[in-house]
Amino acid sequence: MLEQIDETVNLGDRGLQVRPLGIGAWAWGDRFFWQYGSEYGETQVREAFEAAIAAGVTFFDTAEVYGQGESERLLGKFSQQCETPVQIATKYGPLPWRIFKSSVYDAVSASLERLQLDCIPLYQVHWPFTCFMSQETLLNALADEVERGRIQAIGVSNYSADEMTQAQQILARRGVPLAVNQVRYSLLSRAIETQGILDTAKDLGVVLLAYSPLAQGLLTGKYTSNASNPGGGRKMDPKFSAKGLQRIEPLLGILRELGQRYDKTPAQVALNWLMAQGGVIPIPGAKNGQQAQQNAGALGWTLSPEDWTRLEQASRPWL
Repeated sequence: MLEQIDETVNLGDRGLQVRPLGIGAWAWGDRFFWQYGSEYGETQVREAFEAAIAAGVTFFDTAEVYGQGESERLLGKFSQQCETPVQIATKYGPLPWRIFKSSVYDAVSASLERLQLDCIPLYQVHWPFTCFMSQETLLNALADEVERGRIQAIGVSNYSADEMTQAQQILARRGVPLAVNQVRYSLLSRAIETQGILDTAKDLGVVLLAYSPLAQGLLTGKYTSNASNPGGGRKMDPKFSAKGLQRIEPLLGILRELGQRYDKTPAQVALNWLMAQGGVIPIPGAKNGQQAQQNAGALGWTLSPEDWTRLEQASRPWL
C-alpha cells in the first residue's frame, strides 16, 4: 500500500521530526573507501551541506568511525556556521574493548564534542555485535543517556527482524521507543523485505533509514557496461563489472523512462520509490553540491501506484 510522501517523519516520541530524505556523510572525511582528500575535500562537502540545506534537506547521518571522527567534526563545524536548524544522527561502534557501560558514556561524550552539540538528536548502534557487551547492557546505557538529556532518540543499524524486536522490547521497559533501524535498502538490494525486516519495522513503528539507496551510484545511470570505470571500493564490487552492469540495464531503462515522464533523474525516481512506501527515509551520500541538490529532487512528488509497481516487479531479482 503506497502512501502520500509526508513533509516530515517522526523519529521516536520525543519531538524529533525530519524530512523524508536525508544525507549520508560516510564519504565526508573517509580516505580509505571514498578517497577524501584526493578527489574532493572539505570545500566540496561543505558545498554539499549548503546545497542540501538550501533544498530543505536538514537531516544528516554520520558515525564516529567515518574518517576516524572527521565526518562528525565537519558536520559539527558546518552546522555551527549555519542559521538553519539541522538534525544530526550518529552511531556508536560496539567494539571488542568496549565492555562496560562507561564506554557508552565516553563515546557519547566524544561525539558530542566533535559535533559541537549538547544533545545528539539520533544516536544509533552501528551493528549488533554482542560478544563483549550484551544488548541489555548497551541499550540500557543508551536509555540512561536519554534520561541525562544527551540523546534525544535511540536507533540501531544492520539489525535483523529478531534483533530489532529484542531492542524494542529492552528499550520499552525503560519507556524509550526504538526510533529507527538503519539498513541497506534500494531497488538493487531488497533483502530486508524477504528477511522480514520491513514488515517488522512497520509493526513496531520503527522507521527504516535506507543507506546506499542508490546502490553506490548504480541507480544514477552513471555506470554502464560500455563505460564502467569505478574507483575506490567499487572496484571490488561485482555489480560494477561489465556483466553486473548488463544485468541491471533493464531496470535502469525503466528508471530513465520514468524520469523522462516525471521530469526527474533516474536517481530521483529510485529514491522516490523508497519514500513512497512510508516509514522509509533514504540517506544517499553527496560529495558535492550538485549531488546534494539532485538528491533533493526526489522530494515534492510521488510516483503513481502503477509506476511504483512496475519498478517493484522489475527489481524482484534483488529480493
